[in-house]
Amino acid sequence: MTTLTVTAKGQVTLKKDLLQYLGVEPGQKVEINKLSDGQIIVKAAVEGGSINEAFGILQAHNPQKRALSVDEINNIIARGWAKQK
Repeated sequence: MTTLTVTAKGQVTLKKDLLQYLGVEPGQKVEINKLSDGQIIVKAAVEGGSINEAFGILQAHNPQKRALSVDEINNIIARGWAKQK
């Protein structure tokens, strides 16, 4: 069992071994769920994509590559739905 200290600001810092156990790295988030018996559950937050990330796939990340056309993107999506590579 790990014991943590509450700061004057009411904060608790999770120790490195706990973060590693959760698979959480700096900048990532954790999710806390309160149970009715006064306990909490701490787990790594599932990161959902933002709309900005979705639009980011339309840009060429490598300056030597061109951006995909709408038809190319639609073909990739159709193959994905059909579980093809």
